[in-house]
Amino acid sequence: MILDKIIELALEEDLSLGDITSDTIFAPQDKAKAAITAKEDLVLCGLEVARTVFHAVDSSIIFTPLKQEGDFVKKGEKVLLLEGPVLGILKAERTALNFMQRMSGIATAAREYAAIGNKYGVMIVDTRKTQPGLRRLDKYAVRVGGARNHRISLADSVMIKDNHIAAAGSITKAVQKIKSVIGHTPKVEVETTNLEEVKEALAAGADIIMLDNMTPDQIVACKKEIAGRAIIEVSGGVTKANLETYCKTGVDVISMGALTHSVPAKDLSLKVIEYI
Repeated sequence: MILDKIIELALEEDLSLGDITSDTIFAPQDKAKAAITAKEDLVLCGLEVARTVFHAVDSSIIFTPLKQEGDFVKKGEKVLLLEGPVLGILKAERTALNFMQRMSGIATAAREYAAIGNKYGVMIVDTRKTQPGLRRLDKYAVRVGGARNHRISLADSVMIKDNHIAAAGSITKAVQKIKSVIGHTPKVEVETTNLEEVKEALAAGADIIMLDNMTPDQIVACKKEIAGRAIIEVSGGVTKANLETYCKTGVDVISMGALTHSVPAKDLSLKVIEYI
């Protein structure tokens, strides 16, 4: 299972040579209660990942969520309780928090961005600009926040990008080659950078046209040219600050690398609350 592999690698970074501090201070029979608390407002994500981390270190740890995945949590609220061996709790602490903090950061941003898109009927989606090795978790967090996923891997859909076009010789040649091999069922998406490329993509039979790094005015002109003949996706240079401006152009989809590649982690902390 992918999650098990991810967690195994993460724990290996911390525990492959042991925990000199915890192993010296505590004995296997020492137990405690602990809580993970939100230190800022956030959309909670990563509970099951955290549970798997703690149980991978020590299956006897009692893991009790106080909130549900996708809940909006206010600063100062406890999100889960832990009870069990001190050694297990402390050894799993940083790995579990790292996952939860990143995933909650992505889910929080996705909630904010999706809310803006929903006002204008625009679907907000992610990209493949994810943390290497963590794509499944990053994209899961996007869904928890209420936004949608674009391709998870290169096998998921046809997207003819600038380098495909350059190597093939033209948009037309690239689309013709794709359609001659894959048949009529899969949709074909073509990345374009100007109005002339949009016209060529339309003539070649593209089903989805990505308007890459265009200004809102350029997008409006391209939308008029497309006139409902293809799904319109906008990508490139879209941030939280300008998202609403792009949504107002009336496109169908906006894909944002900012959902995953530069979202700040949310602050969560684990504190031992009782030694038992």
